[in-house]
Parts: sequence; structure tokens; C-alpha cells
Amino acid sequence: MDPAGERPDVILVVDDDEDIARFVEFNLRLHGFEVLHAADGQEALEVIERQRPDLAVVDLMMPRIDGLELTRRLRADPMTSALPVIMLTAKGMTQDKVNGLSVGADDYLVKPFDTLELVARVNSTLRRNKEFREVSPLTGLPGNSRIRREISDRVRNGVDYAVGYIDIDRFKSVNDRYGFVRGDEFISALARSLHRAVVSIGLPPAFLGHVGGDDFVIVCAPSQVRPLTSRAVVDFEKAADALYDATDRERGFVELKDRRGNIRRAALVTLSIGVSLSDSGKRFTDPLEAIAVASEMKTVAKSQPGSYVAVDRRRGVT
Repeated sequence: MDPAGERPDVILVVDDDEDIARFVEFNLRLHGFEVLHAADGQEALEVIERQRPDLAVVDLMMPRIDGLELTRRLRADPMTSALPVIMLTAKGMTQDKVNGLSVGADDYLVKPFDTLELVARVNSTLRRNKEFREVSPLTGLPGNSRIRREISDRVRNGVDYAVGYIDIDRFKSVNDRYGFVRGDEFISALARSLHRAVVSIGLPPAFLGHVGGDDFVIVCAPSQVRPLTSRAVVDFEKAADALYDATDRERGFVELKDRRGNIRRAALVTLSIGVSLSDSGKRFTDPLEAIAVASEMKTVAKSQPGSYVAVDRRRGVT
């Protein structure tokens, strides 16, 4: 259950065995969870696209897309990379457990299992996820601890990488003009634009995280920076234009009153993106250093008109 009592946690049960799926669903609902069901991995992906569950209980053996392939796909997609997964297996063989965990499952249950074990595993996995893999409730993207871990993994693997820090220019003007609900729509639009850009650049997979507010971080290969940011900027500016009232959109600015009642104009939102680069000569040893340099470059980007990408050339080139 959600600790704030706002809504129950949503569990997606993915199993082609209807009897087991009903058993799991009944017991989870009995303990206060909301439950969705998918008969296989393909249907699960369709359900997840429409609704965002808090955890997935996934059977290993299924037609079309099995549990291993489903988990791989969830981990490869920035919008679902932090979704916790509990794998169900009927065999109890060590190799099945290893395979499940190796593709990114958070825990596993061996059939047959009892109700108490099921609920205990679900609760403990949800708790761990909220503590160590915190997710933005607005965008569903992984947060600060997961961002730092992603950079640390790349440092440890010895691959060249880039860290991009992104935020919305004049975002306050949107909140002041339309209120926080509309402001959240601009943040969600940016998350979707960044997600589409991350997916479009293909392999190696890029990472997308949400620091909070209108601040996002991407981690990718240096060669991916330009195509990724170019697509995100064009996509977001188009989406943002559609979120403005027609009058403001057509004249290209919003009018705001200051505390003294004076009217001031604020141009429509754009993006500022700061990028730090690793290179073969001197690598960042601390993820916070890479993020700090990217943040510093974002400040440089903000000094330029329109959407702008500022790259730290002191550590490498794209």
C-alpha cells in the first residue's frame, strides 16, 4: 500500500495460467493492492503502455514473449527500467533463478508458493524499490540514486560516456501563468520527448532519469549526444507550443504581473542542455562530478537565446 494512503500500489500479474493468475490476483486484492492482468509478455507491454504499475509479477514460461524477454525489454526502456519485477518459475532450478536475476528481475518465487510468501515478497520488493530505486511519481522515470548508479556502472566498465543535464527555460512563467497542474503537463511532455529521443538513437542503450521538477539527466555514448538532443529539442518545442493557450501561442509570449502589478512579458519555453564528457585521458571517478560539470554547462546554455546545448570541451569531443 502507498504509505501516504493516497492510492493502493498497482500490481501487474503476467501469467498465461488463468488459475494461478486468479489465485495471485485474489490474494493481492485481499491485502489492499490493485491488480492488473496480462496473459503473456506481449499483452503486458500493451498494458504497461496504457497504465503504469508499481510492480510486475511475471511468469517465466509464457507464449509469444516469455518472462525473460519481457524483463529484458522493460529494463531496456527508460520509461520502465525501474519497474520492479518478481519472476515466477515452476521449476525451482538454480539456473532459472540465475537467468531471471541476470536479466534484471528483482526477486523470484518458486511455484507452488503460499499466500504469505507472495505478499511478503511483493511488499519487500516495493519497499526496496522505493528506498533504492526511487521513481518520479509524475514521469515514472528513475531518480537520483539510480542516475548516480548508472554513471558509476559506466565508469566501472571503462566506456566513454556523456552526461546531459536538461531543464526548461522560463518554466516558472508557465506555472505563474497557468498554475502547477499545467506546469506538470510541460514536465510530462519533456519526459516523453526525451524518452522518444532516447529510444530513437538505438544501441548502445541510453539512460534517462528525472532529478525532479523540470530537471532531467541523460547518460549516453558521446556520439549520441547530438542526435539525441536535436530530436528532443524539436519534439519538445512542438509539444510545448500545443500546451499554451491559443492567444499566448500565437503572439509568442505570456503576460505576467509582478508583485507591484506591472506587466512583463515572458517568451515561450525552450530547453537548456549542459553536457559533460568522459575521455580516455581523464575520467570522472565520482558520478556527482560528472553531474556537476553538466549542470555548470547548463548554466552556460541558459546564457544563449532559444534552445541550446553547451558541451564541456575540456574533457572530450562528440
